[in-house]
Amino acid sequence: MNPLELVSLTPKSNCGECGYPTCLAFGVAVTKGGVSALGCPHIDRNRLPAGLAGQATDSGLDKVARGQDERDMALVAHLKGKVRDLDFAALAKRLGAAWHSDRPGELVFAYLGRQVRLGKEQVSMDGRDLVDPRDQILLYNYLAFGGGDTPRGEWVGMESLPNSISKVRTLDTYCQKRISERFAGRPARLAELCRRVDGRPETGEQSADVALVVPVLPRVPHLVLFWDEDVEDGFAATTKILFDRQVMDFLDLESLVFAAERLADRLAEMDGHE
Repeated sequence: MNPLELVSLTPKSNCGECGYPTCLAFGVAVTKGGVSALGCPHIDRNRLPAGLAGQATDSGLDKVARGQDERDMALVAHLKGKVRDLDFAALAKRLGAAWHSDRPGELVFAYLGRQVRLGKEQVSMDGRDLVDPRDQILLYNYLAFGGGDTPRGEWVGMESLPNSISKVRTLDTYCQKRISERFAGRPARLAELCRRVDGRPETGEQSADVALVVPVLPRVPHLVLFWDEDVEDGFAATTKILFDRQVMDFLDLESLVFAAERLADRLAEMDGHE
């Protein structure tokens, strides 16, 4: 049984009596984390598979989180293995990175305005060890892809990239909507923060209130288009993220969506610190 099937047996009211904020969170905890389905006092017990009606076997979502962390770290180790024998000097130009002969196993480049030192065994950002495995996966993927032609500024939406249907909504949820909601009524602030992470104007997009190209990674620019809210006409703020047509030479879709999520994170972080 998957989480959504479990949720279908609940009232779907997000009442919180199970101890979880939503019915879906409870469904994940039961089907993926070993929590007893009887934690929901309103669940239809007659339709429960026998294996889900017993006592809890682990700490629910904590187990799910630990399992994800373990998978992420395993992927980091796998990617490190893939890049260990690569010629960093040859890759530097293709990735827009700096390479020096005194540190041949390291590339230096910017990641949303922060300096990354990416080595074959470890990675640091602004002089500190980078511990989040998701960022490490993104950066080592960028290296493992090996780069390609310099981006040409031919912009396309996520929906125009191959096999991207399932990622369009994820991009909207974790990046576009967040930017729209945070900067509604404040387009000048959004533009200011984009410029702080080396954003540059995109003159071909005159209809948008903000049109800036932000290099999330040196060869993975994101074109941020923002149309501010119009309260009188009832229009909400809207954001659209576009990618260079060559972007699949540098990242897979999963990493590309995460890169956009990190862009939204970075803008929110800078906005909240002032």
